[in-house]
Amino acid sequence: MLSAQPLLPLHRGLNAITTGWQNLIARMRDPYRPERHYMRGPGPKWHAKHAVQAVAVG
Repeated sequence: MLSAQPLLPLHRGLNAITTGWQNLIARMRDPYRPERHYMRGPGPKWHAKHAVQAVAVG
């Protein structure tokens, strides 16, 4: 009967490779893209609160 001890390092190596591939695929399939949700500047409430009085030129 063969012992499983000599195959243990091979099993661990293959397991690490498989886990790495699974993590890579999961990250590639993740629909969240933070660059699509960046702040685009102050909104209408900020503009209303910080309204600058127009100076009449003329």
